[in-house]
Amino acid sequence: MERGIAVVLGRWFRRKETPDETGERLSEQSELNETESNDQAQADSEEETGKGLFARLKDGLAKTRASLVDKIDGLLSSYTAVGDEFYEELEELLIQSDVGVGTTLELVADIKAIVQSAKITDPADIKPILQDKIHDILAKNSGTIDLAKPGPTVIMVVGVNGSGKTTTIGKLAHRFKNQGLKVLLGAGDTFRAAAIEQLEVWADRVGVEIVKHNAGADPAAVAFDTIQAGKARNADVVIIDTAGRLQTKTNLMQELNKIGRVVERELGHGAQEVLLVVDATTGQNALAQAKLFSEAVHVTGVVLTKLDGTAKGGIIVAIAAELNLPVKLIGIGEAYDDLRDFDPDGFVAALFE
Repeated sequence: MERGIAVVLGRWFRRKETPDETGERLSEQSELNETESNDQAQADSEEETGKGLFARLKDGLAKTRASLVDKIDGLLSSYTAVGDEFYEELEELLIQSDVGVGTTLELVADIKAIVQSAKITDPADIKPILQDKIHDILAKNSGTIDLAKPGPTVIMVVGVNGSGKTTTIGKLAHRFKNQGLKVLLGAGDTFRAAAIEQLEVWADRVGVEIVKHNAGADPAAVAFDTIQAGKARNADVVIIDTAGRLQTKTNLMQELNKIGRVVERELGHGAQEVLLVVDATTGQNALAQAKLFSEAVHVTGVVLTKLDGTAKGGIIVAIAAELNLPVKLIGIGEAYDDLRDFDPDGFVAALFE
């Protein structure tokens, strides 16, 4: 067992990419192109006739299913009995799928206990046990967006650049507007070139108002003006974008805390939601980002984006298990309604079926 884990950990430690570099890997132009691609994706989504929501979720998880579940099936079929070598290979497979070392060890230990207690000898009988255990982890760490009554509901959105943060804001605005709610956006990422313009594109596309300052302005001042405008305009939902560059630096964490204090002062309480957006394609870097942000601000939920583009979707299990943070939304495509409420039952069913 230790040999298998050491081999995989060795591969990880040889990786050159840091969480900072991952957050910066998308250029400003590519982010603008991403917003422009959503119109076509939305049109394609609306034209689908024979594909239901569950089928689209299955399609979105195809790469993760191939990386995790299909390999588990292959492992189970290659053994006729359960033993130490089998468990070692299962551990290595789960770690390679970004389930995480700590979570993997706990999962396999639980499976061993059940196998011994039930006197299971057929490896095929282990798959439903693993499925149930993953479901239990996700079910304990899931939730929905908390809307204040009466409003305004203030949502802070945090995360590194390139994670899909601004796109998530645009899709959330579209969702809330379709629910008949009045939405106001705050362009609080004043440090990144084109961030304000990108959010403006989304505001225009979705048909909601936006509060903005010039590039380089104080993000806390943007938050203040956005909340004041939200109150004056009777907005139901106020969504505030925040800076995402260099999340490991103290000054950025202080900036996020400053925005949080402004929100608390103006509302008399903190934001109803502080959503952390992480890119599933970054695997273990996503877990590192979640740890850093949750230490700096009171994160109320995680948005895991780009699940359709990665085989590293197992990271959702690691985030839920190791940080005890509720996963509230997942992104499985570019269409507006491909930003989904996270449903553990549907997710696990789509992954394992």
